This record gives sequence, structure tokens and C-alpha cells, in this order.
Amino acid sequence: MDELNGKVALVTGGSKGIGFEIGRVLASLGATVVIAARDKERLEKAADVIAGSGGKAAFMCVDMGEEESIKSLVNTIKERFGVLDILVNNAGITHSDLLKDTTTDDFDRCMRINARGPFILCREALELLQKAERGYIINIGSIISIKGYPKQSAYTASKHALRGMTLSLAEELNKTSVSVHMICPGGVDTDMVGDVRPDINKDELIQPQEIAEIVRFIVTRKGKGLIDDFRIRRATSSPWFA
Repeated sequence: MDELNGKVALVTGGSKGIGFEIGRVLASLGATVVIAARDKERLEKAADVIAGSGGKAAFMCVDMGEEESIKSLVNTIKERFGVLDILVNNAGITHSDLLKDTTTDDFDRCMRINARGPFILCREALELLQKAERGYIINIGSIISIKGYPKQSAYTASKHALRGMTLSLAEELNKTSVSVHMICPGGVDTDMVGDVRPDINKDELIQPQEIAEIVRFIVTRKGKGLIDDFRIRRATSSPWFA
């Protein structure tokens, strides 16, 4: 398939889990995929797997908590490719504790990685995205972007912040060549969810590939309609979460 042939995509948190599957799917569509994360060894292995399946993949190290690291990532993409068609903000961390036991450092770290990092990356990458014939920003949120759970105050605050930024940016870029989307899944079968919610039966968890297929839908869909917001729940959870 070559629907994205000649396109360049950046996926943060792309060395494993949801990010890796998104990168794999975009590469299968013909895009050159840059996966970015902190762990060089894991990134290299993930890029090799994507390339081994016939995809075009590169990897770049980034610390989403450091502004200069994010700027360096964007500058490298600019120098190497000159354009960016798809940006997927997927990297994130979590924290689980009662609010009374959550330190300011715990809160700040969640905000720094989950909200501040994507804010800086969107800002710095916007010039490249606007050079594309059709640009996409896809922010990976969570059911926590909309709801709240006990022991999730810092994580919830950061994901609500990401959603708020997404809404504002979508308005700012309305009627331009760049569209802004958000995907808010419930429990996905990742290491992070396994650590925070060991009570959930793994057989009930959404698979990372399912999130990747939604990204595929966003970037390949034709027509006059546009879907901004995707909410995906576990089939065993309550419907119509809001």
C-alpha cells in the first residue's frame, strides 16, 4: 500500500506499545516514519522491525521533558526531510497515588512530559506541518482526558491539559491545511497500564493495534466530513463515557 508514499511522520514514544504500532502502520502505508523516544537501543530495535517488514523507518532520541531536546528533534527532521506531514504525540508517563501523597515533583513530571512536551513539539513542528499539502496532528490522550479516577490526580490533570490544548489548537488551525485530532482510549494493553491497573484482566484490554488502526483511518480517509475526537472504551466497560 502506498497511500502515504512520500509522506513523513513523527511518532513520539515510538519504541514500544501504541507508538510502535502506529509507526508500523504508517510505514506499511508508505510513509517514512521517524520514531522518537529516550532509549536508543529500544528505538533501534523497533526501527529494525519496521524496516524488516518493508517499511521506511528512522529513529531519533528525544527527552520530551526537555525543551532543547524537542527543538533539536524538530531541527533534525527539518534538515533531513524538509517537511513533516504527520505528528503523533504519543509519549507519556503516569503516576498513581492519592492526591495527599502525591508530591509536587510527581505532579510537575506528569505535566512536563504529558502536556508541556506536546505543547512545545506542536509549536516547533507547526512550520514544517504547514509546508505539507495536508498535515495532521494526532494527540494520544486517555479516558482520563475526560474522566477522573482515584489515585490519578497528577496524570488526570496532565491529560486534561493536553485535551484543552488540542481543542484550542484545532480552532487556531481550522480551515488551514493542518487538522488536529485526539484519540482517547480506555485501558490499552501496554506496560504502563499493566503497572497502574493490574486489576484489569489483560484479555479485556484494548490492543495497541486498534489505536494504530484509528490513526490509519484519520490519515487515509477521504471525503468532506472530519472527525476530531475519538473515544474508545474497553468492550467490557460502561458505554458512553463522558
